[in-house]
Amino acid sequence: MPIDKAAKIWMNGELVDWDDANVHVLTHTLHYGNGVFEGIRAYETDRGAAVFRLTPHIERLFRSAKILCIDIPYTVDDLVDAVKETVRVNDLPSCYVRPIAYLGYGEMGLNPLPCAVDVAIATWPWDAYLGDEGIRNGVRMMISSWQRHDPNAMPPAAKGCGHYINSQMAKVQAVRSGYDEAILLSPQGHVSECTGENLFVVRDGSITTPPTSAGALEGITQDSVRVIAGDLGFDYQEGNLLRSDLYTADEAFLSGTAAEVVPIRSVDDREIGDPGPVTRAIQEVFFEAVRGNRPEYAEWNEHVDA
Repeated sequence: MPIDKAAKIWMNGELVDWDDANVHVLTHTLHYGNGVFEGIRAYETDRGAAVFRLTPHIERLFRSAKILCIDIPYTVDDLVDAVKETVRVNDLPSCYVRPIAYLGYGEMGLNPLPCAVDVAIATWPWDAYLGDEGIRNGVRMMISSWQRHDPNAMPPAAKGCGHYINSQMAKVQAVRSGYDEAILLSPQGHVSECTGENLFVVRDGSITTPPTSAGALEGITQDSVRVIAGDLGFDYQEGNLLRSDLYTADEAFLSGTAAEVVPIRSVDDREIGDPGPVTRAIQEVFFEAVRGNRPEYAEWNEHVDA
């Protein structure tokens, strides 16, 4: 999706002009892929822009960095404040936020430990990741022939830059085959996650989502779905799923901070149908919450001007 420029990008403690936010061609992460990032959204509310669950996203960035032996030279609070500053200075009522910690210029080779760690935060306007039509009526999915990482090959608990080659291969396969999104299976054959989203199956009113042991990233929006489901009285559990569980679901949906909450219309051309009542109920509460219209979830909205 095209990027609309904003005014400033935060880089290593300074706000720089968008067009001046550059790195050297020999930046270590460009060559070897070792970096960590987050995807976050800020929403327009009656009190101005509010970043959805900002602190948990930044905390996850630090957990990813620890797994990949990247020592971020800032604190969680530093980067929370930096995100708010970047959103505020760009004067965007709603936007996507991309913090990234990467290994910079000055070292080369497979040992990343001597490399300096740089941090940048960019914000820009970004519409629905899977389209407004997808949010309304659901997306068409396929199960990819590409597997999710084996946890002893690439740690799926880390939101690492190079990890997403796996997701890109699955996404390209799906798009070229005429689908909206792909689902990856674990090496053991269990449903893991989509290319950038967690996945949920609804059967007999009960919601099941794959566990992290199946290679699913521990999702921030996924956790929000868990809370909303409990508040609405729906049974919610983590459990291994097979592809046949997707085919026979009463409903299915996915979640991610970029994608938000999106119904799944079909999997491998097996129709699941129109978004069902459980999906619609969770989707409705989620969008009300992130826009500041649900006081019981007020702590999720970290206001830029607070």
